[in-house]
Amino acid sequence: MGKTGIRTVCKVDFDRPASEQPYLHNRWHPDIPFAGSIRDGETVKIECLDWTGGQIKNNDSADDVKNVDLTRVHYLSGPFEIENAEPGDLLLVEIMDVQPFQDQPWGFTGIFDRRNGGGFLDEIYPSAAKAIWDFEGIYCTSRHIPHVKFAGLIHPGILGCAPSAEVLERWNTREAALIAANRLDREVALPPQPLSVHAGSADNGLKQKVGREGARTIPGRPEHGGNCDIKNLSRGSKVYLPVHVPGAKFSVGDLHFSQGDGEISFCGAIEMAGVITINFSVIKKGVTNLGLKSPIYIPGPVEPQFGPVRYIYFEGFSVDESGRQHYMDVTVAYRQTTLRCIEYLRRFGYSDYQIYLLLSCAPVQGHVAGIVDIPNACTTLGLPMDIFDFDISPSAAAAVGAGRGRRPALNMGRCAFETGRTSGEVRVGGGGAGGGQVSFGGGLTYR
Repeated sequence: MGKTGIRTVCKVDFDRPASEQPYLHNRWHPDIPFAGSIRDGETVKIECLDWTGGQIKNNDSADDVKNVDLTRVHYLSGPFEIENAEPGDLLLVEIMDVQPFQDQPWGFTGIFDRRNGGGFLDEIYPSAAKAIWDFEGIYCTSRHIPHVKFAGLIHPGILGCAPSAEVLERWNTREAALIAANRLDREVALPPQPLSVHAGSADNGLKQKVGREGARTIPGRPEHGGNCDIKNLSRGSKVYLPVHVPGAKFSVGDLHFSQGDGEISFCGAIEMAGVITINFSVIKKGVTNLGLKSPIYIPGPVEPQFGPVRYIYFEGFSVDESGRQHYMDVTVAYRQTTLRCIEYLRRFGYSDYQIYLLLSCAPVQGHVAGIVDIPNACTTLGLPMDIFDFDISPSAAAAVGAGRGRRPALNMGRCAFETGRTSGEVRVGGGGAGGGQVSFGGGLTYR
């Protein structure tokens, strides 16, 4: 006997501002009212806006990326009451399916302007840029990055349960200490901020309280997960989330059609609006019985497959682009890994910005290869060759260029830039991460 239809517990409205929709919110706080109730063991559908709340459009200009209002982002669907969930329990979230809306089969990848969001390589690539991706079933292609096609490993970027008042205070205290100690020329954390706060159906008094106390949703945090941007939390995966408040107050959003390991350009996945189908189960006293301090997950059976010999792997070490030595800094190493790959693909005709966008959202594999050999951490990035419709092997790369017997690079067009620009700025020799004074990843500080 077939089951009854799956209930939709949250519907979003594309014709109404996200900040006016009562089933959405953009802060973590234990007092945000429930947006609905879900039974223990029930499977439901939850609709989600894209993470910018619809600010980015399907066009050929990056003006919307350059001017995006980052105080009006991460509108999560929820929070939902999970019946029988109590503090100390685990919430087992099984992702049954994730799909884009049928009448909105597209997504976007963005490089944010260095002074409005920035990104992993913004000291080198400070300009805003964008690529639009069109979906056809499991595959995506982009007019802004031609000659590429791949299947998406579709997943949510954010899922988690609300913090308790004690956990929220812990977050705010430790992040405030980081902000106070910052020596970098950039934001290192975002404190509570009343501007553009949305607390679901909360009345004005509670909304103001959430604005004063609520944690911003940009980073993931160890106590509950949140914005982890783990591409393998896809269809069929099981996520075990600690419960901190009665009813769990589960929220989800920031859906991705595809993402590379690291999501390096900040808005680096293929961001989309869509529908996620989830089954919820409560594991009583699971946090205590398993001794968990952070979420754990089991990946699902669905993942794009490329043979092990169909990848090119690039290596990077914790010596930055200025030649400065850092001590066992994995972040510096991964920056160098990414730059090696950009240098390689450039010879085929792509611009640095096209490659930066592609490595953010394509099914690349990033790994920590070695963290034992002082002073250099080593990371790798695996690029699947079969996502391209031409040969990118080393022998093919060696044959590209000017001169007799060599083949010219392909015409790759360009990604979208802000009005009046046809290319993005590339800065070289900027002194390395942190101006050469502080390790980008928070490692060794030079005195």
